[in-house]
Amino acid sequence: MTVGLAAVDTESASDAFVSSIRKSFVMRPVVQISLDLTNIDEALETAAMALRAGVDWLEAGTPLILAEGLHGVRELRKSFPDVPIVADLKTMDGGYLEAEMMAQAGATHVVVMARAHEETIRCVVQAGRDHGVKVMGDNLACPDMVAGAKWLEELGCDFVIHHIGYDERRGIVAKGGRQPSPLDQLREVVQAVSVPVQAVGGLTLEQAVATPGYGAPLVVLGAPLTIDADEFRTADGDLEHSLRMICQKVHSYGDIPVGK
Repeated sequence: MTVGLAAVDTESASDAFVSSIRKSFVMRPVVQISLDLTNIDEALETAAMALRAGVDWLEAGTPLILAEGLHGVRELRKSFPDVPIVADLKTMDGGYLEAEMMAQAGATHVVVMARAHEETIRCVVQAGRDHGVKVMGDNLACPDMVAGAKWLEELGCDFVIHHIGYDERRGIVAKGGRQPSPLDQLREVVQAVSVPVQAVGGLTLEQAVATPGYGAPLVVLGAPLTIDADEFRTADGDLEHSLRMICQKVHSYGDIPVGK
């Protein structure tokens, strides 16, 4: 009996030590562009321009994957062999197979939804370990967004996406309500987890660029910041110049402490 208690105490101490290590690192801010396009040629052109401007990560957005399938991810990997690529398929089921297929297509990061079954999240995390890709857990539509973020970390996700959905935002506004923003609870989410956080959903350009100041080092740019949200095409104007200024601003934050 004494041995058993000692073992439990040792394990708890070990867990606490590991936890303290996980919470004691910093991360250089990352600028990620979401290629929410439906044409691979335009996606490749936009990606090349974004990388010239200083963007760090590319995202094969959900519209691109729906339109082009994993062919879109493969083409991005072929064209940009050394750039991190997020495949935003928003996995809800078939977790291991979907993550495996995305990894084999060239993705370095995959996305699983917090509202998926626990086993699906565990399967995606396992596939990530087996195939060398990082897992981003998305808390979209969680009744308790902070609890959803903590749940994703507990199940092994490497990053948390704090996400207010497109339809949710528009629907609430259409009924006369105030549009919710990821910034409403961003500080709470950042403080609740010890993995890097990304805020997504209806942010203005200024708000997106400000998220590292909340402790969220992953800045994503997409609709409607750099993509026409209604037509899913590259926004008009001198996008490359704008992106260059955005990247300079985000990177100027320097290292961001992650976790408590």
